[in-house]
Parts: sequence; C-alpha cells; structure tokens
Amino acid sequence: MRSMLDLMPAPGLVYHEWDQHGTCSGLQPDEYFDVVRRAREKVQIPEQFSNPTAPLSVSPSQVIDAFMSANDGLSPEGITVDCDRRRLREVRICFTRDLKFRDCSPSAQRACRSERLIMPPVRGG
Repeated sequence: MRSMLDLMPAPGLVYHEWDQHGTCSGLQPDEYFDVVRRAREKVQIPEQFSNPTAPLSVSPSQVIDAFMSANDGLSPEGITVDCDRRRLREVRICFTRDLKFRDCSPSAQRACRSERLIMPPVRGG
C-alpha cells in the first residue's frame, strides 16, 4: 500500500482500488499495482493542471482538450471527467490490457454534466 502513496493520496484509496478493480484482475496485488503505475506513466498531465496551488475554474471540455493535446493518440471518448456538482473529482483515462489508449464505455463517457468545475489545488507536499 505504501508504495502507491505517491500516486494515490490516501491509504483508503489504495485499498478501495484493489477491492474494486484489482481483485477482479486475476493479478496479485503487487502485479496489479505495477500495471497501475505503468498506466500512470503513459499519461502526461497537462502542464496547466500538473501542480495547481490555487483552485482553477475549468469546464469538462477544457480538461478533455488539454489531456488530448498532452497525449498523442488519446481521443475524447477515451477520457472521462468525474465531478460532483461543483468540483472535479477525477479524470479517468481508458486503456486496453496492453496499455494503449482506448475509448471508454459509452455509459462512462458522460460522468460529469456540470458546465464549470473547480479543480482543487494539490494536497500535501
């Protein structure tokens, strides 16, 4: 669990990801989290989002466009922006099993319906 805290901000999230996704993967925990790390290494975070120190106001389409610009081969259908009513919660990038970008399922593509979102600053240090 500790080896993932540079990618996931809390131990509870590491356990959640294993319980929700890893246990169905057919992999051992260390293998699963190795795949998670390799997938993360394939994604370039757009510069304007890489380390915000103050909240940013963004639209879901701005987030999608920025990620597409920063990642060759990533399509708008391969990105899911998740939010609550006002805040960006996460950006999901969909991959094939061999870690190539792919389209997300149609039900996942429209997770956030808000017009404007607050992207909170990076926590911790």
